[in-house]
Amino acid sequence: MPTRKYLLIHRSAPASGTVNREPPSPARMQEMFAAFNAWKEKFKDEIVDMGGKLEAGGKVLTASGVTDGPFVEAKEIVGGYMLVAAESYDRALEVARGIGLMPGASIEIREVADP
Repeated sequence: MPTRKYLLIHRSAPASGTVNREPPSPARMQEMFAAFNAWKEKFKDEIVDMGGKLEAGGKVLTASGVTDGPFVEAKEIVGGYMLVAAESYDRALEVARGIGLMPGASIEIREVADP
C-alpha cells in the first residue's frame, strides 16, 4: 500500500483556560523527555519532518489585508506540528498516540493531499 503524508497539529488550551497547567517537576520533565526520545526512535521511519514548536503571535493574511494573530479568543492554541508518513490514518494515529499529551492538549491528524 502506498505511503501517505499526514500533518500532526499539536493543540493546547490557552493558559488562562480551565485546565490546571502547572509546570511539571524537573523529574517529570526528565521522564517526559525520555518518553519522547523513545517515541522518536520507535517511529523514526515514519517521521518525515519533526516540525517544531510555534512562537506566540504571528500574522493572519486575508483578502482584506494582514492582521496580528493568532487571536487570543481562540479555544485552542496551535503549539507545533510535524509531518509523518504512514500507509493509513490508523497508522498515523498510532504514531500520534505515542507522543504523550499534557492535560487539555490534543493532536489533529490531517492527510496531506497530493498536489
